Amino acid sequence: MNRDEQALHRLLEDTFSTCQRILGEQRPQLKYREIGTVNFIGQGIARIAGLPGVKSEEIVCFQGDSLGMAFNLDIDEVGTILLDKSEHLKAGDEVRRTGRVLDVPVGDGLLGRVVDPMGRPLDNRGPVRAAQRYLAERKAPAIMDRAPVTVPLQTGLKVVDALIPIGRGQRELILGDRQTGKSSIALDTIINQKGEKVICVYCAIGQRSSAVAKFVADLQQYGAMDYCLVVFAAGEEPPGLQFIAPYAATAMAEYFMEQGHDVLIVYDDLTAHARAYRELSLLLRRPPGREAFPGDIFYIHSRLLERSTRLNAARGGGSLTALPIVETEAQNISAYIPTNLISITDGQIYLSPVLFQKGILPAVDAGKSVSRVGGKTQLAAYRAVASDLRLSYSQFEELEVFSRFGTRLDEVTRQTLERGRRVREVLKQNQYEPMPVPEQIAILLAVTSGVFDRLMITEIPAAEKAVALAIRQQLPAICVHLQSGKKLSDGDFQNLVNIAKQAIAIPE
Repeated sequence: MNRDEQALHRLLEDTFSTCQRILGEQRPQLKYREIGTVNFIGQGIARIAGLPGVKSEEIVCFQGDSLGMAFNLDIDEVGTILLDKSEHLKAGDEVRRTGRVLDVPVGDGLLGRVVDPMGRPLDNRGPVRAAQRYLAERKAPAIMDRAPVTVPLQTGLKVVDALIPIGRGQRELILGDRQTGKSSIALDTIINQKGEKVICVYCAIGQRSSAVAKFVADLQQYGAMDYCLVVFAAGEEPPGLQFIAPYAATAMAEYFMEQGHDVLIVYDDLTAHARAYRELSLLLRRPPGREAFPGDIFYIHSRLLERSTRLNAARGGGSLTALPIVETEAQNISAYIPTNLISITDGQIYLSPVLFQKGILPAVDAGKSVSRVGGKTQLAAYRAVASDLRLSYSQFEELEVFSRFGTRLDEVTRQTLERGRRVREVLKQNQYEPMPVPEQIAILLAVTSGVFDRLMITEIPAAEKAVALAIRQQLPAICVHLQSGKKLSDGDFQNLVNIAKQAIAIPE
């Protein structure tokens, strides 16, 4: 036996002797584990017997490592909602407790990723690296931990920033019929946060996979995925996964808020969330109420949206702004879920299918839209330019309806109608083209000052571009002041008007 063989022999002997010693010292320990049995499997739910110690919202594990969440804690059985596919499950299968209440991964590693509500990756980019885990259901910040909403969240859309402003920490509902541009407003708002140090979370609930894939592709095209996180529960996924999606997404967003960041979260949409909850509740035999929704449907949305706020300086000063989306049917904003959410949120942006069909995009109905908080956060220049714009624009729309009867109009009324039509044209905006604050204010000032009155309606889009370019090139100092929220003097406003006139070749 040569030297190498001897060394290998000694190494093996030492290894085996160590293993024998460790095995001899090892003492088996008994662990208490609750094992239940599936009594019933339904569409997205299961009823289980034999788990007397299970907690509310605790994760349970079925055969094949499928997960569920304890939802109904009855005397004889536990009603669970399934979070994975259930085709392989059957009555009689064993179920075990995990001892872990529903939680999700959080951290900077989620930025730029597409995940499901459990934090599992959907973008084929490997596992998610989480800093820690947060409970999906967390208490909303206490009143004393909150601060007033004072900083605007610019959407880049003239009609929203001027007429229905949103503040950081506000909850602004977006509602309207199907295919009226609700998600488009959310997408443009996310794109406009580039360079604004606002982290965005997009929660898609019950959407088609192709629609979400296009949304993600648009975010990537415009460089928004670097500061964005997408949480997606597809329409073909179990309703339980759709139900927990907004709570999981909010927990992920709260991590960034507690680090002192400003965060924007979009729930698209809470109509699908309410339907998923109704389906689960009826299957678990919870008593139905109005429109077959259980009585606590208001509570599940209020406890979700109450988590959106602005924290005070002692808590880091971060904010969480919520843009929940809800779909109406036949313009019925008095239906159960829309009225619930209108009463929970701080205002709403209503999209009219009539305006959409006329090509007035975004199809925001200024008369039915309101912001109960954002006006206090609006930049000083906006208040100076657009303070009366919302009221005058709503009056114009009513006046235009009456003018269609063919009544002879006096000169003042005719001028009001002509000005109103130009304001409406200015408020139109193409998708993927959010506009910076200085350009918005310059264009709004131009139209309210009568600079565009001599132009034909078809010439307005070109005039807008000319004014925006002239302001950027000739008044950079004023642009900086506008962006920072400083008040402008009467001379500054006159300079803006003069530059606008020169840009469209109108003599002084």
